[in-house]
Amino acid sequence: MPLSPFLRITPRLGPNIARRSKRAASTLSSSAAESRSSLDSILIANRGEIALRVGRTASQHGIRVTTLYTDPDSRAQHALSSPFAFNLGSVSAYLDGDRIIEIAKREGCQGIHPGYGFLSENSAFARKCTEAGLVFIGPPWKAIEDMGDKSRSKEIMTAANVPCVPGYHGQNQDPNFLEAEADKIRYPVLIKAIKGGGGKGMRIASSKSEFQAQLQSAKSEAMNSFGDDHVLVEKYITTPRHIEVQVFADKYGNCVALGERDCSIQRRHQKILEESPAPDLPDATRKDLWAKARSAALAVDYEGAGTVEFIFDNDTGEFFFMEMNTRLQVEHPVTEMVTGQDLVYWQLKVAEGAKLPLTQDEVEAQMASRGHAIEARIYAENPDQGFIPDSGRLVHVRTPAITEDTRIDAGFVAGDEVSAHYDPMIAKLIVRGATREEAIRKLAAALEEYEIAGPITNIEFLKAVCKNDDFIAGQVETGFIEKHREGLFAKNVIGDEVLAQIALACLHPDTVDNSRKLANFEGSAVGFSPSYQQHQFTFGDTQPGSKDGTTFDVQIQQTSDNQFSVKVGDRVFEPVFSHRNPDSPVITSFFPHTRLDTTVIRDEDSIVAFQQGTQYRLTVPRAKWMEKALGMKDVTNSVLAPMPCKILRVEVQAGDAVEKDQPLVVIESMKMETVIRSPQRGTISRVVHQKGDQCKSGTPLVEFAGEGGD
Repeated sequence: MPLSPFLRITPRLGPNIARRSKRAASTLSSSAAESRSSLDSILIANRGEIALRVGRTASQHGIRVTTLYTDPDSRAQHALSSPFAFNLGSVSAYLDGDRIIEIAKREGCQGIHPGYGFLSENSAFARKCTEAGLVFIGPPWKAIEDMGDKSRSKEIMTAANVPCVPGYHGQNQDPNFLEAEADKIRYPVLIKAIKGGGGKGMRIASSKSEFQAQLQSAKSEAMNSFGDDHVLVEKYITTPRHIEVQVFADKYGNCVALGERDCSIQRRHQKILEESPAPDLPDATRKDLWAKARSAALAVDYEGAGTVEFIFDNDTGEFFFMEMNTRLQVEHPVTEMVTGQDLVYWQLKVAEGAKLPLTQDEVEAQMASRGHAIEARIYAENPDQGFIPDSGRLVHVRTPAITEDTRIDAGFVAGDEVSAHYDPMIAKLIVRGATREEAIRKLAAALEEYEIAGPITNIEFLKAVCKNDDFIAGQVETGFIEKHREGLFAKNVIGDEVLAQIALACLHPDTVDNSRKLANFEGSAVGFSPSYQQHQFTFGDTQPGSKDGTTFDVQIQQTSDNQFSVKVGDRVFEPVFSHRNPDSPVITSFFPHTRLDTTVIRDEDSIVAFQQGTQYRLTVPRAKWMEKALGMKDVTNSVLAPMPCKILRVEVQAGDAVEKDQPLVVIESMKMETVIRSPQRGTISRVVHQKGDQCKSGTPLVEFAGEGGD
């Protein structure tokens, strides 16, 4: 990505900027000498794709990079990206600020880049860095502190004439008092942790009757995520959009807005699609958002990269301040695409004490000719099961081609393990087009080229969003997924040609990792001559929405070298000419009516196929005798852990009679709290795990008596 020249600029001073410039001038005498020195060596206090992304820019500018990792991340890409890498040890050690500062000083690092998440918005850590003589590559600790407290930030914004959502932001946390405040605001209301972020500690109460249960859930998750269960209560806008403005400020009172991003396509209050500029937004409103965001940053003497988040009411056209993220955002590449700027480079220059590279007018001039950008977050998660996170080895990864308009920021490659201990984001796919329509087409095409086998991902779901008429028309809101649930979660029908290709691939055992291959992978063979040998295959349907026990039968008769007769159900394809390169998982077949190239990946008893831009998931059913031979337990009457997790609460005990959808167990995995509900009416015979237990995916949590209920 091209970098803008580092320019000396003369700021146009408004009242707030002038006040800030005087403050800056008065304080520079004591610290400017250090802050203006160049950064020759930095430590990246983060993991995954953001650690790699920061490291790329730093290395491009001759800055030595030190990385950190924990025991589960010892083979992760960010840990391998630098010869200067240090093991922090335990899973949670990315939060050990004192240890990280000690390593930075010992290794001669001049600054610490916190990335996002973990310590990036920890004001105490930022302050300790400064006190240790290290440059914290982020805003001043006081700005982090003020904007990290949701209640305090609302007070500051109100004083700065930045509109805020009506609600209670005070210190009184008595549940009855908060319920009374919710009654005044009128339902629905949003309960939100004051130290929150990423949707953690956030719940919606639609009525008075459910307020206390949602309050308890929000407080519990807030305490587990942030160590603070204080919440605020605000009016919940029923048709909102999430629009945020990227701001950047320096030590001299300069502050610019680098456009806005629409982040309305969300699940669990977390973004999965972001785009810039925001669609269907009046130009006057757009400019007003930029102005209010700059006012918000200046009100807290901000420095560096930040994002001012607004909630936009689709019904009225009003917008309200929601919060400020005092760090670089996950979705910053969208802004980089439409401005042509490297925001990490800007961060480094501001941290060195330099002025912003561009004025507001220059930023807007850059944006005028760079079109529209969209980012899709690729997650290991199961959209059809409430977007629950998944984990495991990436058996196969094929990415779209990288071009000037297609970018991938990834933290993993094929063979890597997506850990159950951390956020399940695998990569970010960012595309740019001359118009929004072109950008959507490019995103849809790139997603069709993206192949991942191993953990379940959200790629098929993202493809469905790109095809949705309302999304294409720019009619987005934070309730988009629920509104379009029927279309977004439609089942992919498995065609006969797909099944034929999978069966043909099964004739080649080296199509997959042989070390993971089960017995009888090639199917059962019948006949007397190898030239006329017939193979019988049975596959189970594991597509979303499929009925349990649905199977497909395929028969293959080999008639000569590379020539076959394939029968799928009652349909026969002949002749079929098929071949596969031994070094590739792609099988190419010439049917009488078409040619097909299909990627077929087998991992234990699961099969994933990619054909003409669509993913299909099947299984090879295990015989009952094999399950017994492998010592597999009958879990017919058990509720299983959907992912590796920790038990937070157990809501039932043995002997309890429960109704369908009644809460049984509350678990935590990949930074997400999930309520496991009863699939049926019945009686609990045994609670297998208790609070604090760590469980593997598929582990029974609760057992029912007998056959259960209805």
